Amino acid sequence: MRCLLIDDEPLALDLIEDNLKQVNYIQVAGRCPTAGEALILMQSEKIDLLFCDIGMPGLNGLQLIKSLIHRPMVIFVTAYEKFAIEGFELDVIDYLVKPVPIDRFLKACQKAYNLFELNKTSTGQTPVIKNHFFIHANYNLVKIIFSDIEYIEGLKDYVKINLADQSRPVISRSSIKALESQLPADIFYRVHKSYIINVEHVLQIRRGKIKTRNAELPMSDNYRDMINKMIGKVIE
Repeated sequence: MRCLLIDDEPLALDLIEDNLKQVNYIQVAGRCPTAGEALILMQSEKIDLLFCDIGMPGLNGLQLIKSLIHRPMVIFVTAYEKFAIEGFELDVIDYLVKPVPIDRFLKACQKAYNLFELNKTSTGQTPVIKNHFFIHANYNLVKIIFSDIEYIEGLKDYVKINLADQSRPVISRSSIKALESQLPADIFYRVHKSYIINVEHVLQIRRGKIKTRNAELPMSDNYRDMINKMIGKVIE
C-alpha cells in the first residue's frame, strides 16, 4: 500500500515517516509540504493512502480532499480538534490529533490496511459498496441510508433531507451541489435547481411535476437531460 505524506512542517513529516518504519505494509511514495505539490505528484504516482495535515498555507487539507475526484483513503494528522466533524463527513479513515501516540497511529494504519485489503478485487472479493453517508445535523453526525431518502430540498446554505418514513426532515448546513456529489448517480436525479429525488420513491410524472409518496415536486426543463435519463425508455 503506497502512501503520500502532506504537511508544511518538516518535523511532522519526519515523525510520520519514522512511525511508518514500524508498519511493513505501507510504503512512503512521497512527501509534500503543500497541497499543490501533492496534487501534482498524485497525477503521476499511484497513491492508496494520504496522511494529510489540515492547517497549511494556500489550499488546506480539507479543501484538498474535497477537490479530489478519485480520492485515496485519508488519515488526517492535525493539531486542531475543531475540524474533526468536517473531516469525518469526508469519510476519512481516521482523524489523529498531534502529538499522536504511536499506538493510536498504528491503529489508524491497520484500519486503512483492512479496508485496502477488503477493496482489492484481485483476490476475488466483492468491492465494498457504501449504502449510506454521514451528515452534520443538530450538532451530531447523523447516518443517512441512501434508500431511505425520498427527496432533498436545497435552501440557500441548507439542505432538507426528507426521509420516506419520517415526518420531520434532517436539516443540515450544506449546499445541494455538495450533497449531490455524495449520492449514487443511478438512483438520485437533480430535477430542479432546488430538488434531488430518489427515483425509487417516484410514483407519477406529469408535465412540470413529479409525485412521490409524500410530496409533489416541480421539475425544470433546465434539467431535461437528467430527467430523460431518469425516465429511460417509456413503454407505450
